[in-house]
Amino acid sequence: MDMKELHNIVRVSAVTKVFKLKRHRVEALRGVDLEIRAGEYLSIMGPSGSGKSTLFNMIGGLDKPSSGKVFIDEVDIAQLDAYELAWLRCRKIGYIFQTFNLIQVMTALENVTLPMIFGGMHNDAAVQKGLDLLDLVGLGERFRHKPSELSGGQQQRVAIARAMANDPAIILADEPTGNLDLTTGEEIIELLKRLSEDKGVTVISATHDFKMLSVSDRVVWIRDGQIDKIEEREQLSISVGEIARRSIHHP
Repeated sequence: MDMKELHNIVRVSAVTKVFKLKRHRVEALRGVDLEIRAGEYLSIMGPSGSGKSTLFNMIGGLDKPSSGKVFIDEVDIAQLDAYELAWLRCRKIGYIFQTFNLIQVMTALENVTLPMIFGGMHNDAAVQKGLDLLDLVGLGERFRHKPSELSGGQQQRVAIARAMANDPAIILADEPTGNLDLTTGEEIIELLKRLSEDKGVTVISATHDFKMLSVSDRVVWIRDGQIDKIEEREQLSISVGEIARRSIHHP
């Protein structure tokens, strides 16, 4: 991927976020600037309480900054009304959560087609596209199964297919391997990477998972509400010793 030819799909400018807890004032983000290029696989890494998830929620329009701005395709999302923000979330961004967030009474196919139906797609077209997406994530034969009949890894694959439902430009993955075993987690990471490469989707993952390093184009390290450093893939050493060293410095 030639990064120089790609435009910035996300731009975070001087973003702060302050939470008030009783008498305490918690600065979750303290002036974050970040540009994310279209089509890249970006991992946001940092210890619990670092501000990683808060930044992730800002990028996804799930929360608003106390100050500063977040732009998606140069649109300031804080200026959108409720309808425009709902449209953005439905059309532009696909969400994948650690807990899968599937609707338990619905089949895999129904979970995947739901965003398309909300988006106004005709039912027959939605069903065909849903089947195609389940094929894409390796679950074509399990389309009638409900979440309770699927393993954790299979549920996460359904969640990925659902995230792809409306051909989003951005997939936001919040700890997508957090509830999965090692091997299944690796499979999910490889699947996300393949979607990024094949479909040109920008994947932004908030994660503790060091396995993400091997597929990320860039890693943004967050510490104490600020960007500690940003590393390009060629700067990342994926050796076991390096990961062990990082585990000590980034618990």
